Amino acid sequence: MIVNKRGDELGEDYRRQITEVLVRGFAEDFAFFSSDPEQLTAAFEHMLLLDRFVVALAEGQPAAIASVTSGDQECFAPRLPEFRRHLGILHGTISYLVVRSQFLGAPEQARDGLAEIGFVTTAPTHQRRGLGIALMQYIVDLPSYDEFILRDIKDTNAPALGLYRKFGFTEYRRRPVRFARRAGFSHYLSLRLTRA
Repeated sequence: MIVNKRGDELGEDYRRQITEVLVRGFAEDFAFFSSDPEQLTAAFEHMLLLDRFVVALAEGQPAAIASVTSGDQECFAPRLPEFRRHLGILHGTISYLVVRSQFLGAPEQARDGLAEIGFVTTAPTHQRRGLGIALMQYIVDLPSYDEFILRDIKDTNAPALGLYRKFGFTEYRRRPVRFARRAGFSHYLSLRLTRA
């Protein structure tokens, strides 16, 4: 049975497990910070704002997550000392600056009633079990929002794009990637769903 809850409803005892789902789900994207998932989990766990994450539990364990923010809300609150403690002074400082520049900032169309969904991922051991569908259904059914957006999804991420399109999300922006050959994809896609 899949149960969806906000991270803050689960509480601090679940913080590390939620962070592990994030780290393992985005291992390829987070490789700059560290290729060691334990080190990366330790470096990142402090910064998750649990009330901004929805967690799908499978057998009582976090198995899929997504952030949901509105207006000028953020889902992360990174602290430089924590990055330095886990990644070293130089690499920790650079990593902190990268997180601030790449992961923070509201969308230009931010407003009350518009929810940005981000960091959608399922733990590798729980993929293909319907968790992503259950999680997205829970989010798009939240009554506080009339519009949902997903920003900067790689055009090569067919499973994610297929999932979002099943829910009626449509592309509203396509942004080319610099050095596409080296990156392994050519565009970032942003999608939107407006509730009737």
